[in-house]
Amino acid sequence: MRYDEIVALLGYAGGHDQAVRITTTDRLEVVGVPTSVDTHVTAHEVYLRPFGGDETEIAVSLAGIEAVELV
Repeated sequence: MRYDEIVALLGYAGGHDQAVRITTTDRLEVVGVPTSVDTHVTAHEVYLRPFGGDETEIAVSLAGIEAVELV
C-alpha cells in the first residue's frame, strides 16, 4: 500500500473506533484499534489499543507498515 493510503485508513479506523490488522515489512501482524496517528517527522508512528488491553498501547512505525486492513 502507498503511504497516503495507510495513513488515511488508519485515520478512518481510529475515528470510527474500528479495529485494523497491520502487516509490517517483517511480515508480522498487529491487530488493534488506532488511538492516534502521528505523521510528524520526529514521531512517524501509529498507536494501537489491542483487544482486551484497555490500558495498553502498541506503537508501530509508519515506515514499517506494508499493509492495513479493517477487521
